[in-house]
Amino acid sequence: MTRTPESPGNADAPSRDEVLRRLLTAGRESSSVTVMFHSAVAARQGLNATESKTLDLLERDGPLTAKDLAQRTGLAPASVTGLVDRLEAKGFVRRIKHPSDKRRVLVELRREAIAGLTEVFEDWGREVAELCEEFTTRELETVIRFLSGATERQRRAAARLAE
Repeated sequence: MTRTPESPGNADAPSRDEVLRRLLTAGRESSSVTVMFHSAVAARQGLNATESKTLDLLERDGPLTAKDLAQRTGLAPASVTGLVDRLEAKGFVRRIKHPSDKRRVLVELRREAIAGLTEVFEDWGREVAELCEEFTTRELETVIRFLSGATERQRRAAARLAE
């Protein structure tokens, strides 16, 4: 039988309420530091955080339509048009014809434009890899499950705000 903090015989363990409070505090701190980190990275490239994270989406998912970007970012279509215009003017993206539907346009990342960010993320990535060494594979699976669940819930909350 697995003991939980509420189980008898585990009187020294923190209460669930205390652990949840610490988890929420750690999550808020992580969120704040993440926003500040990405804002600093974006500023190095003359971007804002939304522009930088849009480039991240394009880097991970490949070329996307403006509609796809609106859905994935939660931005209004008119805002996405302005966002793509700014990124294109700064040389980070280009508009290309859709390969199967010539009426549609894809927004494609210009990888050479983000080459300067590689070292910033490699340095941070090394530190995260070092942190992961402190956890078992099973613990990491639990962290992934939690982060994935929290991400989906935050995505839904953002969508509700955009309604």
